Amino acid sequence: MTAATHETRNPRLVTLPSLPGLGGLYAKGVASSGRIAVTRSPVGRVLPGPRDVVLPDVVYRVADVPTSGVTEHLTDYQRLVGERVCDTLPAGYLHVLAFPLATAFMVRGDFPLPLLGLVHVSNAVSVHRPVRVGDVLEIRATAENLRAHRRGVQVDLVTEVSTGGELAYRGVSTYLAKGFGLPSGERAADEAPREEFVPPVPTARWELGSGIGRAYGAISGDRNPIHTSVLGAKAFGFPRTIAHGMYTAARALAEVGAGRGDAYDWTVEFEKPVLLPGTVQVAIHRVPGDGAHPGGFTYAGWNGKSGKRHLSGTVTPR
Repeated sequence: MTAATHETRNPRLVTLPSLPGLGGLYAKGVASSGRIAVTRSPVGRVLPGPRDVVLPDVVYRVADVPTSGVTEHLTDYQRLVGERVCDTLPAGYLHVLAFPLATAFMVRGDFPLPLLGLVHVSNAVSVHRPVRVGDVLEIRATAENLRAHRRGVQVDLVTEVSTGGELAYRGVSTYLAKGFGLPSGERAADEAPREEFVPPVPTARWELGSGIGRAYGAISGDRNPIHTSVLGAKAFGFPRTIAHGMYTAARALAEVGAGRGDAYDWTVEFEKPVLLPGTVQVAIHRVPGDGAHPGGFTYAGWNGKSGKRHLSGTVTPR
């Protein structure tokens, strides 16, 4: 991975009156994706000019986001992913709250990559303090670290949630735009080969029905057709609908349970998508701490027949 192309930032703060709705944003995303496709170079490999690869130097902000009315929605989310029902908003739910603002950023007219076709490859989250029902939040979103990748370019969408003037949550979602390149000709450094995955002894098994994409989409607002429609999934090269990556990651986080504590770091890398309906073998293991490291948990989910890994990650108390 190479260094970011945009290293020093003094972004302009744009305050929105409220969190936007995802439905309208997806419609706008379709239009912006079409615009980007039309304006790309004939060879389809390089963005047309330096102006197009500069990320918007902007931070979106919504202040005074109430959580007093989320109890029913939070409970539905907790039950769907297997979290304990309580008044604490888990990291996966905070991702759901902030996702519309990040999506609004990605459909800006000056955002250089198409929303449709972006591949969500990883997440890195830090929960600094618990957020509870009744807290009033400030949510921010921006994009940074546009960089070359061997299959295109990657970008980080960063969301932050604060309450009482204190940062409570920071999430970095990394996306890959296949087939794009940087006009500078910058190439990604050779990546170390990924260690061969040998499935461990499973500690759980998830039976995911064909409707789980629609169920998570109804709660998260992410109704991308690859998750909710067989025809939509086939349009993007999948034989059936696929599970949301953040659903599977949130379910793994839920299975770690109370051992993560009130403040924790949570990572996930996505590999092969989960076709629906489908069965996922899961292993969650505790990593003992020592004097230098606090310990924590590792998790992985894979296809029991092929042995191909769907996702893996860590949960580490802070």
